[in-house]
Amino acid sequence: MYSRAVRRGRVARRDAEPVPCLLELALLHPDPDDMAWLVPTSPQEVMTRLLRGVYDEVSASQRRVGAAVAAVERYAGLGPATQAGSGAAEGTAIRVLDGLSRIQAAMDAATEACTTEVLTVQPGGIRPEHELTEGLHRALALRGRGVRMRDLYTHVARHGQGLLNYLELMGGSVEARTLDEVIDRLILFDRTVAFIPANADRTLALELRHPALVEYLVTVFERLWRLAIPLTAPLPDTGIEGISHREQSIAALLAEGHQDAVIAERLGISVRTCRAHIARLSETLGAASRTQLGVRIAQVGLDGPRHPADIGSSVTLPGQQSPTPR
Repeated sequence: MYSRAVRRGRVARRDAEPVPCLLELALLHPDPDDMAWLVPTSPQEVMTRLLRGVYDEVSASQRRVGAAVAAVERYAGLGPATQAGSGAAEGTAIRVLDGLSRIQAAMDAATEACTTEVLTVQPGGIRPEHELTEGLHRALALRGRGVRMRDLYTHVARHGQGLLNYLELMGGSVEARTLDEVIDRLILFDRTVAFIPANADRTLALELRHPALVEYLVTVFERLWRLAIPLTAPLPDTGIEGISHREQSIAALLAEGHQDAVIAERLGISVRTCRAHIARLSETLGAASRTQLGVRIAQVGLDGPRHPADIGSSVTLPGQQSPTPR
């Protein structure tokens, strides 16, 4: 089956089902353009992976080294001839990682090779303790080599004691900032390799090494970073008596027409918490219905991002006789 994949360039996933070991050994992996097909890992890469494990047990497995080299040389002659260096870059520019173990192994390899900088975006709300613990060994290894790390979270993450403990443990090697909303999960190593999720439950991931794609993601991160607020700094006041920063964010998303579940997901909070904030917002603005709430949000200027010049402007809420400067 592997020989056929090398000759033809890919094989149908259904044809490879009788030999699952090919996926388990990463000899075949999903085609980024069509998940119904599997493409072969280059024989040279297979040789490198096999020999790495063989050398670890060389004292008991000397004969396996020669067998692996001979097998790879045979497979290398099956595919079409390519110019040196041309096929390798194209084959590894986008790699689909199928399964949590494969994703973990690729992340560990990137961590080991990293020497300068790691940039991450962590969506959602308060990060569970087990997630922070799972990534702690990589973070400590990076800190030991002097690698600098910058992390972006949603504002909700500020309330997680686990994150605060993690940052205290890492010391000055990690800098964290927060935003109302962030993009989906992103991890960048040395601005040369990036990892992004490829499905909703994150059992598939893409490993990106194409320079244009990686540079694009670095630009996205840097622009979000400039807009974000350091974790050690307080969130800005909304400038409106009785309305919190989070309620301001919810108001802006309500004005865009989003439903409660969508707002909760984008801000990293539960739907129940989101609805509680909407109820308080309605009470503060004196709105008796969703329609009236939308009108009130527009009247007080909460239907878009507020600028520093707006903080301190006069705003009159329903029931107030005169504006209250903040």
